[in-house]
Amino acid sequence: MHFKLIIAFVDDTKTEDIMNAAREAGATGATVVTNARGEGVEEKKSFFGLTLSSQRDIVLLIVEEHLSRHILEHIGEVGEFDATPGTGIAVVLDVEDAVGVAHQIETLEDIVEENL
Repeated sequence: MHFKLIIAFVDDTKTEDIMNAAREAGATGATVVTNARGEGVEEKKSFFGLTLSSQRDIVLLIVEEHLSRHILEHIGEVGEFDATPGTGIAVVLDVEDAVGVAHQIETLEDIVEENL
């Protein structure tokens, strides 16, 4: 079984929605790194030297490769990544190898067979 890593940088108010959307689309789990900071095309405004920006979370999802595109598109829609600037971004990377996912493979095999 082959896996992909989806990395989503999201506004912290949308983290739960993104995680729920990923699970609905077939993800079996996620890791969230909280309190990240980022900047887009336009620099954030500051007030007396303090940057006024909302906190970001990083959501990491190791997903089965056949489900990755569907999960990516679903979290993009729920997170409104393309509709509203500054709401988030998600990317997919190939995973060369992984350990610690053996318990998920049985569940994923059934799901992937149904989708193929």
